[in-house]
Amino acid sequence: MLAGFLALLAGSAAAQCRQALALGLDVSGSVDEREYRLQLDGLAGALTAPAVQARLLAQPETPVRLAVYEWSGPRDMRLLVPWTAITGPDRLRDVIETLSTTHRVRAHPGTALGTAMQTGIAMLEEQSECWKRTLDLSGDGKANAGIRPRDVPPAPPGITINGLIIGDPNAPTNEPFMELVAYYRAYVLRGPGAFVESALGFEAFEAAMQRKLLRELQAVAIGALAE
Repeated sequence: MLAGFLALLAGSAAAQCRQALALGLDVSGSVDEREYRLQLDGLAGALTAPAVQARLLAQPETPVRLAVYEWSGPRDMRLLVPWTAITGPDRLRDVIETLSTTHRVRAHPGTALGTAMQTGIAMLEEQSECWKRTLDLSGDGKANAGIRPRDVPPAPPGITINGLIIGDPNAPTNEPFMELVAYYRAYVLRGPGAFVESALGFEAFEAAMQRKLLRELQAVAIGALAE
């Protein structure tokens, strides 16, 4: 299954890149149709933010590469955007257009977070020439299908896994949210400087994703300015 998924990853250019950034979106059974749309449109909206675009479009001769996939059950990893070198505004607009026009397909309702981690790690292993490699996993619950995150082998050196936790704004207490944050910190985050961002509800997803992208892209932007 994973080999077939990776075969869909088109055109990773031989030229170097500053950063390979893979974004995995949780579309498991806990995510309804409205929340699905808020998540994809939220990512598209975050990519349109001027500050994010400035960092993505800096130093186009060594661009950032983006890939986006959605995940649910162990056999439901769906590639939305193959590896795309953001060499200019047109390439970024292509990514945003794809996200804005993507429609949900039927998939297993399980939350195979460990499999989503394995998928993203394998994708990033194909981008070894990039100076920095980051997996950005969004989710609103703990794994309940497939390999457990704690059992996923360590990521190769140079790969970082960050998390974006989506909490329930209508929960009577914040205890489940804090448990999920602790779960991600214990079992999902990998690599130096790994961190968790949070959104209280899918309505807050775009703002949280923007904050997360700015933080993830900060180091490479500073490095580009220093050259």
